Amino acid sequence: MKRIGLAILCSVLATTALAAPKDCEELKKEIEVKIQAKAVPSYTLEIVSKKEAKEHDIAMIVGRCDYGRKAIIYQKNDR
Repeated sequence: MKRIGLAILCSVLATTALAAPKDCEELKKEIEVKIQAKAVPSYTLEIVSKKEAKEHDIAMIVGRCDYGRKAIIYQKNDR
C-alpha cells in the first residue's frame, strides 16, 4: 500500500515539474530558432502582456509564458 502511495506522489511531482512555465526570453529564443530554420527573411517577435495580446489577432500569438500573463507575438515583415 505504501508503494502505491509513493507511486502516486511521484507521479504528481513529475507532472508538476513538467508543467513548469518557461522564462519568456528562453521561449522567445526557442521560437526564433524555429522561425530561422524556415528561412523567414524578416520578422518581429515581441513579448507583450496578456491584455496587449488580446488586441492582436489570435493567429499572431505563438507562445505564452510567465504563467500565461504574457504572450509572444509574431509578425512577418514584408519587404
